[in-house]
Amino acid sequence: MTRVQVDRERCISSGVCEHVAPAVFELDDDGVLQVLQAEPDDPAAAAEAVRGCPSGALSFS
Repeated sequence: MTRVQVDRERCISSGVCEHVAPAVFELDDDGVLQVLQAEPDDPAAAAEAVRGCPSGALSFS
C-alpha cells in the first residue's frame, strides 16, 4: 500500500491538505502538520491533497 510522507522542511502549513483530506492530515496547535493516516483509507483524497500542496511537501512512497 502507498504511504503518505511529509517533508517538514518544505511544509508551509497552508492547511490545503487538511481541508481536502481531514481524515489523513491535521495541523496541530503549533501549525505543524501531522499525518493521521500514513496508509489512507481514502487514497483518492490523499492524492488530491498531495497534488494540491502549494509547497510540494507531500509525497507518496
